[in-house]
Amino acid sequence: MDPASPHLFEPASQRPTRVRVDLDALSHNLRALRAHAGVPVMAVVKANAYGHGLVPVALHLQAQGVEHLGVAFLEEGVALRRAGVRVPILVMGGIFGPQAAQLIAEDLEITVSSLDKLRQVEAAAESLGRKATIHLKIDTGMERIGVHSYHAGPFIEAAVASKWCTVKGVYSHLACADDPVSPMTRQQLEKFLDACAHFTRLGAPMPIRHLANSGGVLHFPDTCLDMVRPGIALYGVLPDPASRATVELRPVMSLVSQVVYFKVVPAGNPVSYGATWAPGVDTRVVTVPMGYGDGFPRSLSSRGEVLVRGQRHRIVGRICMDQFMVDIGPLGTAYNEDAVALIGRQGDQAITCEDVALAAGTIPYEILVGLNTRIPREYIGG
Repeated sequence: MDPASPHLFEPASQRPTRVRVDLDALSHNLRALRAHAGVPVMAVVKANAYGHGLVPVALHLQAQGVEHLGVAFLEEGVALRRAGVRVPILVMGGIFGPQAAQLIAEDLEITVSSLDKLRQVEAAAESLGRKATIHLKIDTGMERIGVHSYHAGPFIEAAVASKWCTVKGVYSHLACADDPVSPMTRQQLEKFLDACAHFTRLGAPMPIRHLANSGGVLHFPDTCLDMVRPGIALYGVLPDPASRATVELRPVMSLVSQVVYFKVVPAGNPVSYGATWAPGVDTRVVTVPMGYGDGFPRSLSSRGEVLVRGQRHRIVGRICMDQFMVDIGPLGTAYNEDAVALIGRQGDQAITCEDVALAAGTIPYEILVGLNTRIPREYIGG
């Protein structure tokens, strides 16, 4: 957009803190994961596309030719349909019976996780006079939703025989694939393939088998089967410290702000709520206009780091709802409106989402999805 455009300065756009989403990096990751897996991709865009923005990300992936999208809830699927997303969308969460009719009406593919759910979907489809497209969920070790693999026979037989449901897919979810040496993934694959063998025994066409999440794609090629479901890896973030970067991925998200205040804090003067930190010598402290009200973890208080002028500096004192403070040292230099990188690169230095998660004592997923909609999203590339 032309900087001189009067439309640039909408109220939300003037906030210096923003999530910057690199659509070219997203395109690269989609191509790289598809090439590595060798099969079509169901791009998982649940939880606001892992904090990157549900609708803009889905529309971009659609333009890039993604084969399928995955969401958690009915509401996410409806939002995408309202926004003009036409590619197949699977709602992966457990459904309530009253939702079945709307799922069918919105042309959303439904996860059927039990015989009871199958009957509910059949009843809704019959009432609408329209077949439902379903994916059968098999539990191979998560104990979350889905029919146990060892009880899958009657479930699959009923689904195949259904007059009102078309079985498009069958799937399970890997519990430990983030760890490349976990033996559980192989066990889950065997259980899943045993369950899928019921289609052959029944003389029914084999539906799309999908099992591999991000960890599966990265570490267990045997789990890729007919389609893969990358989530966090699609956004250029490794799912776990144990994960290996077997695919060249590019971070899609940067989290940036600006210095809003500068002051010299005398030795011994405490900073922020609770007076939990005070400098040992006179030092220079800057304030950044972002806090836990935006989803930036309070657990980073006096632990996290940011980049100012290409240098790492520590967050000091407790993170507030809307602001936090950074010690730039006795000789540090910074000015109001200087750029601050919370996630991303400045010069030769970079702070990754994985770095932030480690400092906060959590996982990268929680960092990404925790960044709420109070922070404007800015899209570049694409």
